Amino acid sequence: MKKLFMIMVMALFTTVAIGQEEEPLFLLFEFMHVDEGQGTAYLETEAFWEKVHVQRVKNGDCIGWDLWRLEPSGQKQGSQYMTVSLYNDPVKMMDGGDFMKAWNGAYPDLTEAESNAKMEMTAKSRDLTHRVFLRQIDLTKDDFDMPIGTLAVINFMKAKPGQSAAYEKMESEVFKPFHQSDVESGGRASWGMLRNMLGYATEAYATHIVFDMYTGYDQFFNGGSNGPVTDAQQKAYQEMNTLRDLKSVTHATLVRKVR
Repeated sequence: MKKLFMIMVMALFTTVAIGQEEEPLFLLFEFMHVDEGQGTAYLETEAFWEKVHVQRVKNGDCIGWDLWRLEPSGQKQGSQYMTVSLYNDPVKMMDGGDFMKAWNGAYPDLTEAESNAKMEMTAKSRDLTHRVFLRQIDLTKDDFDMPIGTLAVINFMKAKPGQSAAYEKMESEVFKPFHQSDVESGGRASWGMLRNMLGYATEAYATHIVFDMYTGYDQFFNGGSNGPVTDAQQKAYQEMNTLRDLKSVTHATLVRKVR
């Protein structure tokens, strides 16, 4: 299941913004599997590392870091958490920055023995199952700043052979206006589209991701939409089904955030 989930997310959160001029955003997703009984220890580990990521932002190594709790979860359903590091430069993302400088800046008084103990705690509390390098490709116009508790509904899509460009075009030109209207009416907080930054194989579980963000489950269940599906929307949905398959959906809740 871990391997399947890894393949699923190989199409995650990557992008060349279609029709937008925002600064490009590059993301490193790291998926964590937490063994039973290690949940508290893992959250303590990430609380410790959060200060290191604060220092990384100050040092200019990255522009942000998040911790997300994933659902569905459980010992046999893949990773229960993912961390996301954000960059405005793909070279910095691939290089990783100077972690020791950030570590020493965050915890200048730690002894070598204490530092070793923290690293041992980190290794014991979770398994880093895989990393995914991504770039954002499209996004609604909104001022949503993702506070703690934000819910992201992640839709794993697989474009049919030879239809990747057509699929992206339809998402951005046909469906994005619907999502923009929903954001403006309060039905959701944001919408975006992602593609694997480094390419993907034809056997990949998913080639793209579209995500819907909500302020929480209250907006998700009660935010509503713009009304019944119109004939034009129904026709668009039917055409979309000829371009891609919806493979699966997962929910992610924001637990920690550094900017």
